[in-house]
Amino acid sequence: MSTPSLKEQWRQTPHKPGVYLMKDRQGAIIYVGKARDLKKRLANYFSPSQATLSNHKTRALIHAIASFDYYEVRNEQEALLLESKLIKDYRPHYNIQFKDDKRFPLLKVKSGEKLPRFELTRVRKEDGSRYFGPFAHSAALTSTLEWINRQYGLRCCKVKNPTEKNYLHCHADIIRNCSAPCVGKISEADYQANFQQAIKLLEGTGKRGVLDQLEKEMMSAAEKLDFEQAAQLRDIRDNIIKILEPARRFQKGSPDLPGTVKPTEDMIELGEALGMEQAPYIMECFDISNVSSNHIVASMVRFTNGKPDNQAYRRYRIRTVEGQNDFASMSEVINRRYTRILLESHASQTCPPDKTLYQWLKQLSAEGKAPIKVPDLVVVDGGKGQLSSALADLEAIGLGDMPIVGLAKQREEIFFPHQSEPLVLPHSTGALKLMQRIRDEAHRFANGYNELLYRKRMKESLLDEAPGMSEKRKQLLLEKFKSISNIKKATPHEISTIKGLSLPWAKKLLDWLNPTS
Repeated sequence: MSTPSLKEQWRQTPHKPGVYLMKDRQGAIIYVGKARDLKKRLANYFSPSQATLSNHKTRALIHAIASFDYYEVRNEQEALLLESKLIKDYRPHYNIQFKDDKRFPLLKVKSGEKLPRFELTRVRKEDGSRYFGPFAHSAALTSTLEWINRQYGLRCCKVKNPTEKNYLHCHADIIRNCSAPCVGKISEADYQANFQQAIKLLEGTGKRGVLDQLEKEMMSAAEKLDFEQAAQLRDIRDNIIKILEPARRFQKGSPDLPGTVKPTEDMIELGEALGMEQAPYIMECFDISNVSSNHIVASMVRFTNGKPDNQAYRRYRIRTVEGQNDFASMSEVINRRYTRILLESHASQTCPPDKTLYQWLKQLSAEGKAPIKVPDLVVVDGGKGQLSSALADLEAIGLGDMPIVGLAKQREEIFFPHQSEPLVLPHSTGALKLMQRIRDEAHRFANGYNELLYRKRMKESLLDEAPGMSEKRKQLLLEKFKSISNIKKATPHEISTIKGLSLPWAKKLLDWLNPTS
């Protein structure tokens, strides 16, 4: 349960919106929550009432808390977005919501449409489209989008470039106040101008004028005793305020926000705790993830100045190891990573006799002559076994003097090469928290890659087993229908429209995919 030090840390927490992360004695994140007021919200954990303790789940969580971190954000919407991201990243034991793959909605504007429109989506793709969001309040977004379409006369039909033929079956100009550019009721240039006005509003330009106008119309309706209209205008105004409230997009990894996490200070403290001559400005951490002997992958994450350097992350499929062998897998990935650094920098050929390879790589990195900067510290997820395997490979390629440590999960012990006794740092120290952050990030990245490959293999394997299936047929099917679930819903005729696929074969495929239908 909470200790005096935890209570003292809580008392120093600000009255600001944010997200907090509860950790157990092993440093694992067990719960992520959001708060409009961090200090008041955390009082439920460190100064709980009897009503709070009466809930067995909350009571168990409070007893499991050994430390906590928090991040300050600007508003409640950012807190909701960051909470969702962190729960997806770390999947804490005590969190129930957001464990599925649900995402917050976005507004999408496709490129290449003469008469552009807004689409609701939950997936951001690299397809050349422009995206707005994510938006934490989906109901407010849907209502605001409906108002924007009416206000600016925008179309909401799904046709890419609508014509008079499409207009024959459409009454949106009557029902939804569409300006009907497809039949020339408004020119293409005027429609584009209206659409750009809507774009500017979503960007925040002119927001004040729109809100003032809605306020004026609302007061006018109220004076006329048209309270229903006044209430509708009030809801529109409130929804616009909600969705246009500034909110940052949070990338994967630890967010760079104010809070208990102090990257630079923790990095300096870690250097001192490990007895290093200088702080580990660049750290690289390795983790192995295996679900079975057929699904073995590894990750390498890099922290620079105590912060995640996402662009430098790397993931590996283990090639040479048969069965589940973490030691051999760690050996392979360490060898591949640093052999590549040596080859790309040509360090082995240019190293002067008075320097070791690692010292020469450090010099090349400092002078900007190395394609990949060599790390100041390597961290392997594991104890003596993983550390020994990694060290043996570093020594084999001439980098035996590169600083390397192992972080064992059970007691958060830090192991050094050729030393039997580990270093155990207090859980409250920033040095250990930094080690935990980079280890947890490597673990998250490795597991995410493993899940990605597993889902891909599952998708591919089902079609591979279908009678008469070839690689070309599978490719054609997935290009048209995108997923197996869509293929199952298709008709034989729809499948047979694909060049090279016959109607009889399409019927056999659907019978095989839908055996009970």
